[in-house]
Amino acid sequence: MATQPTDREAGGAPERSPHGGPSEDRPGSPPVRTGRDADRLLLGALRHSAGRTTAICLLSCASAAAAVALPAVLGRTLDLALDSGDGPDGGAGLPRWLALCALLVAAEVLCDAATAYLTGVTGARSTAWLRRRGLGHLLSVGPHRAARFTSGDLVTRLAGNAAEAGHAPATAAGAFAALVTPLGALAALLLIDPWLAAAFCAGVPLLVLLLRAFARSSSESVSHYQRVQGRIAAHLVEALAGARTVAAAGTAGRERARVLAPLPELSGQGRRMWQVYGRAVVGSGVLVPLLTAAVLAVGGVRLAAGAVSVGELLAASRYASLAAGIGGITTQLSSLVRSRAAARRAAELLAVPPVEHGGRSLPPDGTGRLELRGVTAVRGGRTVLRDVDLTVPGGTTVAVVGASGSGKSTLAALAGRLADPDEGEVLLDGVPLAGLDPGVLRREVGYAFERPALFGATVGEAIGFGPREVDDRAVARAARAASADVFVNRLPAGYGTALADAPLSGGEFQRLGLARAFAHAGRLLILDDATSSLDSVTELQVGRALTREVRAGTRLLVAHRVSSAARADLVAWLADGRVRAVGPHEALWEIPEYRAVFAAGEADADGAAADPAGTAAAGEGAR
Repeated sequence: MATQPTDREAGGAPERSPHGGPSEDRPGSPPVRTGRDADRLLLGALRHSAGRTTAICLLSCASAAAAVALPAVLGRTLDLALDSGDGPDGGAGLPRWLALCALLVAAEVLCDAATAYLTGVTGARSTAWLRRRGLGHLLSVGPHRAARFTSGDLVTRLAGNAAEAGHAPATAAGAFAALVTPLGALAALLLIDPWLAAAFCAGVPLLVLLLRAFARSSSESVSHYQRVQGRIAAHLVEALAGARTVAAAGTAGRERARVLAPLPELSGQGRRMWQVYGRAVVGSGVLVPLLTAAVLAVGGVRLAAGAVSVGELLAASRYASLAAGIGGITTQLSSLVRSRAAARRAAELLAVPPVEHGGRSLPPDGTGRLELRGVTAVRGGRTVLRDVDLTVPGGTTVAVVGASGSGKSTLAALAGRLADPDEGEVLLDGVPLAGLDPGVLRREVGYAFERPALFGATVGEAIGFGPREVDDRAVARAARAASADVFVNRLPAGYGTALADAPLSGGEFQRLGLARAFAHAGRLLILDDATSSLDSVTELQVGRALTREVRAGTRLLVAHRVSSAARADLVAWLADGRVRAVGPHEALWEIPEYRAVFAAGEADADGAAADPAGTAAAGEGAR
């Protein structure tokens, strides 16, 4: 297969239309996960960045140690300076203590600078790890299972939510160090004078209650905010995907209103988040001066009693501020709350079970015989295929025809295991697809889609992109078979033209997708309406080349044109989710209902031509 298909390519669920209709084939909403899943994901990110996180913790603790030691050193320096006039030996050692003060200040500054640098690096690397894991899992679950998430929601989870969750390791290390400073300051107060520590501890319960209320209220607000943000992103992606249809229909205002409909709810949750944060900051801002004043008041009394020196009183005032800084952990706590809420959304994606593969290979002498045995497929609560039995002899070309909604694209997706049946099994050369090694499956089963997604920097790379390496000659042969070589050679740099700079029509785009599939053709080649944008002459040329120039194998074609069905060795006629008949086109043509399928298809094609966005038949999940 040339590439991992999108949901539409795979015959999966179409996205919500730009006009707000729900997806008819989306299998339920994302699973609701508990906080434990988020915690496990954050622990995984922490293990991935363990070395850098440890360095952040050590540097932060070193900075905290310097900050805690500095008031004591300053106090001692002040006492020495005051004693310097009491005699010839007064103030002895003062220069050393001044140098120590300077050293502690420099150490704190350097540690903070190194911590800031490592925090940025750790956040970026953890975010990249989360995104790689999320994207890899998304590709492993397959288009059908991934269809429970809208495109916009996936972008939000893999981009914004992963970035927020990626800050958790560095934030956790910083939060630990943030606790070291107030606890060390409290211990220093206790060493200076127990009464000073007692005065400060009288207000600690209020700080604890403040932090607890903040964590509880903030977590709920952040989670709700991120969910609403995901809905807006999903609506925006849907509207952009159908931009031309919206413009042609003159419904831009209605779409704008639909996309922004959740905005008041988002704004409300945002205000609530800031209100919660503001109350915590204000509360800690009021408590800190009060605690400092209480410590200074007691310190003044103890100074008058001769229990503490002037330098110790100075140190005590600074330690009171540092100890009250436990309220400053609000910032780290807020970041951790946001990270955990974001990790919960990422964990919902990771909770979708991946497609399971076996390790079997195909028999070397196999001809590409495809079998569907008792296959039933349910999409969006509707049975699209029901108890389908179909055998495609190896080396033959079989056209799948049927009215819209008969399950053609679903059958094509099942035939190459872009989706799994709810009942029954699909076999290739006698081996169940579910038991095949994924590398073998993708090398031997190729796809071409109605709307291909092209990858690569150049046109040649887009054709050669796939599970096996192909040389330039193979790329050129595949392009000729797909009738793409003529327009490719007219490009400024031919096959070396940048894909982004190649002005391609819909038919040319589709021919590049066909060329890619031809370049990687294996035992089974599936064309899911892959010639719908070609004119009749080009479609005839491609059809002939498919049987003469492309590697011999089995070919399964989702067809809408009489000419395509007529060139096939056999036709599988689907009706109401069942195989109504299998046989040569000439024999089936005698049946009026069979002829009516193509009459309806031509009418649909005319409607698609009149659609400026070309969306009339796009992404039909249960054709």
